[in-house]
Amino acid sequence: PDPVPLPRFGRGSMGGTQSLALPLGKGPHAVGCTDVMVGHTRQGLFLRLFYPCLPRAGAEQPLWIPRYEYCGGLADVANRSRRWCAPLLSVAIGSCRVPGSWNGPFKPCSSGYPLIVFSHGLGAFRTLYSSVCSELASWGFVVAALEHRDHSASLTYFCTAEAGREEWIPYHRVPQGQKEFYFRNKQVHQRAEECVRALRLFEDISSGKSVPNILHQDFDLSVLKDSVDLSKVAVMGHSFGGATAVLALVKEPSFRCAVALDAWMFPLENALYPEVPKPVLFINTEKFQTPESVAKMKRLSSRNSQTKIITVLGSVHQSQTDFTFLTGKLVSRIFDARGTLDPYKGLDITSRAALAFLQRHLDLEEEFHRWDNLLEGIGDSVVPEAPLCRSNL
Repeated sequence: PDPVPLPRFGRGSMGGTQSLALPLGKGPHAVGCTDVMVGHTRQGLFLRLFYPCLPRAGAEQPLWIPRYEYCGGLADVANRSRRWCAPLLSVAIGSCRVPGSWNGPFKPCSSGYPLIVFSHGLGAFRTLYSSVCSELASWGFVVAALEHRDHSASLTYFCTAEAGREEWIPYHRVPQGQKEFYFRNKQVHQRAEECVRALRLFEDISSGKSVPNILHQDFDLSVLKDSVDLSKVAVMGHSFGGATAVLALVKEPSFRCAVALDAWMFPLENALYPEVPKPVLFINTEKFQTPESVAKMKRLSSRNSQTKIITVLGSVHQSQTDFTFLTGKLVSRIFDARGTLDPYKGLDITSRAALAFLQRHLDLEEEFHRWDNLLEGIGDSVVPEAPLCRSNL
């Protein structure tokens, strides 16, 4: 089964109250963001960086869909004709902006911000989790949201050494006649390697190496040099990205814990489970998980008492993406993005549980332990473990 409930276009007006606002982070820091591309081949890296920044009046906010081409990529994932679907999406959501200061001045921090490497879900790309990434950055994290190059992003690209030439990497379905597990397992390994490479990038910056950002943004990566604490690094992701985060813990000892949002556990090989050395926080939505997937999570929690599984009631798989905030009828219909839970409340639960967990396992000196109850599944709209499971997706 495809892990992402794919868009369903229905009849009906494009109208409805179209809210195109993503929420501002609630933490004490203003949030800046920039795009970083390193290397001229697909072995390089592409990510959106969210970071605490100095507030700036009239700061420019970047578009949520970074370029029109991504509307075509979303149409491909939805199995719709690019010809009519891409312009429709562009009209419906093309004006939405990310509530962060584009290339905003980085706020230095002598003690160093902890780092989170974030992995997107199948058919997504680097900006579709801006609400949760901005929220974490507002509480004092540097968040590197990758755009994976394993053909699981709805679309991505790299810039070749030839001036100005872009090579696009489209979304790929499982080839006919190929077993889905083998196809996805190869992808999840590539994705986890990209998470490790993202960490290496920050190690290079911290060691004072010059890291050229080939997108020529007005943001010099060397400003991060003494402000990221590489002893406090976590990996996080949604769906396919949740499985990627679990695998990254196995590949890279520097990742101290993982937060997996509605993890799609299918692509991980069984031999891996005994190898996962660090704690994982699984934050599941009510409508997505299968008993098979939850059984895999429970294998990890039975080996590590610090691994936690909680379920957010009234949520659907897309509740953990930005789509849940785009409430127009069209978008809700295309992306099946709304559960019954208020999306702002869902984001609060997800981010607070993550912050409490990160404080515990990265040894942070913050007040995030005030949300520790959530890790036991205690609270409004959250329950421990995964009580309500459907046997098929």
